[in-house]
Amino acid sequence: MTLLLKLAESCYKKAVSPRVVDPAARRQAVAEAVFRVVVRDGVEQASLRNVAVEAGLAIGSVRHYFDSHDDMIIFAVDALIHSIQDRVAAHVRSLDDRSDPRRPAERVLSEVLPLDERRRDEAVLWLAFATAARTRPSLLPHAERLYDGLRWLCLRAVSLMAEAGTISASLDLGLEAERLASLLNGLTVDGVLHPDRMTPDLAMSVLRRHLESLSY
Repeated sequence: MTLLLKLAESCYKKAVSPRVVDPAARRQAVAEAVFRVVVRDGVEQASLRNVAVEAGLAIGSVRHYFDSHDDMIIFAVDALIHSIQDRVAAHVRSLDDRSDPRRPAERVLSEVLPLDERRRDEAVLWLAFATAARTRPSLLPHAERLYDGLRWLCLRAVSLMAEAGTISASLDLGLEAERLASLLNGLTVDGVLHPDRMTPDLAMSVLRRHLESLSY
């Protein structure tokens, strides 16, 4: 009988013992809930309450990991930036391929265009957060990281093409990087707002044509 009682007590303790929650995983889950709400309904709807519902959590659980609404949104923007940077970084090494630098550049730069569902969602989030940063000073440094990151990527692409001799030596590389970044921004905005007109195939054709034009 004593053995049975001990076994029963052990099972009871396991049943009622609190589940250990990984804080990093929980914060990431909340960030992903922010993404879904923003993509579907816009930044204005990404309140603590709405995000808690989207994540399947009590609002108190969200407040446990984030001190405020701004804290939650800033964490989500930072998570988005790291996600994009990690994926692009995995392709940047291919820019050193000197056999035809335009092809690696095309592949790497296409990572920031809304060519599939994942990249389209990222583009929607980027536009939403960048627009929100105009009136939310706390978001401005993060929006500028995305702005500067795109220009760094474009400058690296055209610089390596220049080193390989596949574009004109007389080009102002800084200006060409700005021109390329502006092109990518325009293709992204059109791809998000007019996906039936700026299709992935058309966006890639425009990017490819621009890179080819640099060698004239």
